[in-house]
Amino acid sequence: MNTQDYIKLENEYGATNYKPLDVVLTRGRGVWVWDVEGNRYLDCLSAYSAVNQGHCHPRIAAVMREQAEKLTLTSRAFRNDQLGPFYGELCELTHSHTALPMNSGAEAVESCIKAVRKWGYQAKKVPDGQAEIIVCENNFHGRTVTIVGFSTEPQYRNGYAPFTPGFKIIPFGDAQALEKAITSNTVAFLVEPIQGEAGVIVPPAGYLKEVRRICTQHDVILMTDEIQTGLGRTGRLLDEEYEGIEADLTVIGKALSGGFYPVSAVLSNKEVLGVFQPGDHGSTFGGNPLACAVARMALRVLVEEGMVENSARMGEYLMVQLRRISSPYIKEIRGRGLLVGMELHKEAGGARRFCQALMGEGLLCKETHENVIRFAPPLIIQQDDIDWALERIERVLTTL
Repeated sequence: MNTQDYIKLENEYGATNYKPLDVVLTRGRGVWVWDVEGNRYLDCLSAYSAVNQGHCHPRIAAVMREQAEKLTLTSRAFRNDQLGPFYGELCELTHSHTALPMNSGAEAVESCIKAVRKWGYQAKKVPDGQAEIIVCENNFHGRTVTIVGFSTEPQYRNGYAPFTPGFKIIPFGDAQALEKAITSNTVAFLVEPIQGEAGVIVPPAGYLKEVRRICTQHDVILMTDEIQTGLGRTGRLLDEEYEGIEADLTVIGKALSGGFYPVSAVLSNKEVLGVFQPGDHGSTFGGNPLACAVARMALRVLVEEGMVENSARMGEYLMVQLRRISSPYIKEIRGRGLLVGMELHKEAGGARRFCQALMGEGLLCKETHENVIRFAPPLIIQQDDIDWALERIERVLTTL
């Protein structure tokens, strides 16, 4: 079968909620992927940061094969020998008190919403049914009905009402707006350290530190969504480290498995997740031995192979070099670590046509919010790879 054969099958039998570039990938290794025609591409999306460790990392693959032949699933009706070590290693690495493993990022966010509401009623004595959670404009926290209900993106919301009440929306990056929005019924503030899906929007310096102060002062739980920014993507293990703060709840996922398996987790202090008692919340697959074994190795290779530090170095180099490109299309280069957004002027005609042209040059990336190209390669990328990419990016941005 060739590329068009595969595309025809997808179009005939698949749901129509995606609009991928017309490349059919068949294998990957490190920062590179190959299509069914044998063409090679540099992956600058990393499955939305799920393959920070690179495609098919051999150490993670070996652990997955080994565990798959021993024990894959017990459900949480029983204990398994991978869960305890996973808890210990994850909490020690992230300086957390406790953890709750789930499968997807959206599930982890939903778990946080349930936990902080329950905490609000039990610990803060908010009247039953009155708990409020503050979120930010242009947020992206997942695709469930509850989560899209507090999105400000019309496409994510249209046709899915009625929505779950109890959410208040404020501007991103404005700590004073947060303080003004807090009431006696406010139980939590949910925020991305950098808004990835919104177009790699970086808040002002000091924002998270001020948010931490405000939440502490008003007895409000600070929840950070580090599903995309966490696990080395921005040059630190967690992006919150740049401002020296610790959230009360932190959501991680994607790269927690290195792209091998759906794994997410809520990191917490004892007080908040402590509200869950047996039977209050659960997941059939959450914390299964296969997931835990894969996640343990995914974390290990991030640290032992210096991927977090490499992300900081290579990200700084990439942004400096991108800013040197002279093109009338480029409005701004922004980001942190290897999460980089190139915003184009509206007159450029949208980012997708540039992504299609870059695909023709052997580089895969994705547009976001119409006018932004996101560059987020695996954290193992080296300077030679970046230089190879920059040559093609400059050619497309100056000649298309």
